[in-house]
Amino acid sequence: MTQDIIFTDATGLAELIRTKQLSPVEVVKAHLDRIAAVDTKVNAIVTVAEDALEAATSAEAAVLAGEGLGPLHGVPFTVKDSIDTAGVLTQRGSPIFRGRVPDADATSVARMKKAGGILLAKTNLPEFSYWIESDNLLSGRSNNPWNLERTPGGSSGGESAAIAAGMSPLGLGTDLAISVRGPAAQTGIVSLKATHGRVPMTGIWPRAPRRFWHVGPMARSIRDLALAFSLLAGPDGEDAFATSTVPFDAGLGAAPDRKLRVGWMVGPGFGPIDTEVAATVRAAAEALKGEGHHVEEVRIPALERDCALDVFNKLHVMEMKPAFREAIAGRPDSEIYTMARTMLSLPDTSIEDYVAAEQAAERLRDGYAGYFRDHDVLLTPVLPVPAHRHGIRELVVNGETVDLTYLQGATVPLNVTGLPGLSMRFGTSRDGLPINVQMVGRWQAESTLLHAASLLEGLSPVRGLHPSL
Repeated sequence: MTQDIIFTDATGLAELIRTKQLSPVEVVKAHLDRIAAVDTKVNAIVTVAEDALEAATSAEAAVLAGEGLGPLHGVPFTVKDSIDTAGVLTQRGSPIFRGRVPDADATSVARMKKAGGILLAKTNLPEFSYWIESDNLLSGRSNNPWNLERTPGGSSGGESAAIAAGMSPLGLGTDLAISVRGPAAQTGIVSLKATHGRVPMTGIWPRAPRRFWHVGPMARSIRDLALAFSLLAGPDGEDAFATSTVPFDAGLGAAPDRKLRVGWMVGPGFGPIDTEVAATVRAAAEALKGEGHHVEEVRIPALERDCALDVFNKLHVMEMKPAFREAIAGRPDSEIYTMARTMLSLPDTSIEDYVAAEQAAERLRDGYAGYFRDHDVLLTPVLPVPAHRHGIRELVVNGETVDLTYLQGATVPLNVTGLPGLSMRFGTSRDGLPINVQMVGRWQAESTLLHAASLLEGLSPVRGLHPSL
C-alpha cells in the first residue's frame, strides 16, 4: 500500500483523500517513511517540516467533518530551499544563511497551502541556487535516484530527486536558465516554467536578475502541473512582473478546435545534441504525427544568428553580482563555496556588449514570435545528454567537447524570451537513464502547451517507470 501511495500523483492522492479512501495522515506518514528509507542515499531533503503530521491530522479532521476541501487538501508537497517557508528553515544552500527561519511564506508556498497542501520538507540546491548540480557546503551533494553516481541536476536538483524517488508527489522549484526543466529531465519527472511573470517570485532569493527568474511546479504528471499552475498563477500585488490575469483552465480543456501544429528541432541553435536525445525528440514528434497532428521539422533562424546562452551570460552576470557581494560581505572564506567565487570572478560586461545583448534578446523574441505565427507548440531537447556524472566541467557530445554550461543550450532561450516551457519524459538511454523532451508554447498560452503535453503523455512509452532504491 505504501508503494502505491508514494508513486501516486498529487491529483490522484487528492481524490483518494476527498473520497475517504486514504487519510492525509496515511499519505504524509508514507512519504515521511520513504524519506527515512532512501534519503540517506539520495540526499534530496535538507529539512523536514516538524508540523507536517499535525497538519495532516487537522486535514483528516476536516474531511471527516465534511468541510469544504481545497483541490490539494491533505496532499504533501516539498519546496526548494531558496523559497521562503514560514517557521521552517530556509538556508539557501549556504552556511551564510545557516539557521535562517522566515516569518512569512513565499507567495507560491502560501497559495499551495491555501489549496490544502501540506508542507512536507525543504529540498537541496546549489549554493545561492546558482549551478547545474545541487551541491553546497551546508547540506552536501544530491544524487540521482536512477543512478547515484549521476547528478539530479540543478538548481532544483533536490526537488527533482525527491519526487523521482517517491519522497514527494509535488514540489516547487525555481528556474533562471534551466533549473526546473533540466533537473526534471535528469530524473524523469515533469516540470513547468510558465511565461515570465505568470507566477510571482515574492519570497524567493536571489531576486536579481528577476526578469529571468521563474518559480514553477515539479511533479509526476501533466495534470499535476496543470493543477498546480492554476493555483500558483496570478498577480500578488508585490512582484511587479506578475501582472497577467490571462485565464487558465486547469482541466486541460482550453485546446484548439483542430489538430495541433507542431514543429520540432534538435538544432542548429542549441549546440551539439546526443544521438539518443535527438532520437527521442524525433520519436515524440512521430507519435504526435501518428495521431493526425500537423508535424514538421523546423528551424528558427534567430537561434542560429544569436547564441541565447551568450546573450544570457552577458546580461545576467552584471545583474546578479550586487546580491552576491552583499551576501558574502564580511564572511570567512570557509563559508563561501565554488559558485559564488566563480560568478564574482567573471569579468563585467562592457556597456557596448550589454546593449548588443539586449538587442540580440529582442531578435530572439521576434524569432519565436514569427515561429508561433504558424505553429501551436515547439518540440525540442531539454538537455543535450542524459544525466551526467558528478563533478564534471566539460561534456563530450558526439565527439565535440563543450563547457558544461552548454547543458543550458535548449532551455536558456526561454528565460531570455520569457516563453513557457515544459519538461517531460519520453525515452530512456542505453544506460537506463531518463530522456525528457521540452515542449514550448507561445507567450501566456499555457493552456495549449499543457494540452499538447497531455496528449504526448498519453503516447509515452515510459509512463509508470520509477527508480528502484
